[in-house]
Amino acid sequence: MPVRPEPAHPRRWQRFVAIGDSFTEGMVDAHPDRPDEYVGWADRVAAALAARNEAEGRPFGYANLAVRGRLIDAIIEEQLHAALALTPDLVSFSAGGNDVLRPRVSIESVIARLEGGVERIRETGADVLLFTGPNVAWASLVSRMQPRMVEYTAELWGVAQRTGSFVVDLYTMQSLRDPRMWGDDRIHFSSEGHARVAAQALWTLGMPFEVRDWLEPLDPAPSLGRFESLAADREWVAAYLRPWVRRRLRGESSGDHRVPKRPDVLPVILTHEADDGA
Repeated sequence: MPVRPEPAHPRRWQRFVAIGDSFTEGMVDAHPDRPDEYVGWADRVAAALAARNEAEGRPFGYANLAVRGRLIDAIIEEQLHAALALTPDLVSFSAGGNDVLRPRVSIESVIARLEGGVERIRETGADVLLFTGPNVAWASLVSRMQPRMVEYTAELWGVAQRTGSFVVDLYTMQSLRDPRMWGDDRIHFSSEGHARVAAQALWTLGMPFEVRDWLEPLDPAPSLGRFESLAADREWVAAYLRPWVRRRLRGESSGDHRVPKRPDVLPVILTHEADDGA
């Protein structure tokens, strides 16, 4: 864990609302008790913030309006107004990932929409938590998206500077450059990946107690041979890439007919460990 001074007056939040797409919904960090529901970094962050407030005798509530498959326009139109109606003092806003995956996209336009949304949140006095894109240069088959991730990340830092927002820097997280931090679909984080993202988010928010060291890499995994790698790539194409392409051609989304998993600001049910989920 890097050494850093604790803030002189650490902030305390009592109403945290998360908006976004599948990343914030928590895919593919499976919930241990509820089928077809995910935990994810946002639930983990909420649990840690709730535990701190509980220890200090402060209330805390959390809502998660994120829905998988949503493009940035849909997130702003469907989720932003609803989030502000919940009067949060902290909003996590991660959007644009699905836009970046489209065959044609203007990163500049995506960022402009994002910045407009952040400004609306900041006008209410709430703090905003943003996320850079990850570095995917190391990953086979998806590495072609790397130039877009670089542009998105550079532009997002500018948004954060202009609006006074917090930024969780996924791009430079070396530990995420490990296939085990990602789910089988190679698009969403695994449970371990979500735990690492949550830990860095908490550090970014100035949490005054120890959290998991998100920078520490996993022990080396046995390397796959050439034929094993090719077989894994073929399985991924059949199981994930082709269905994704078919949905795009049909104008369908994985989030069609889905609703937010936690639409209201509610108390977080704490387990014996703050990062177990909410």
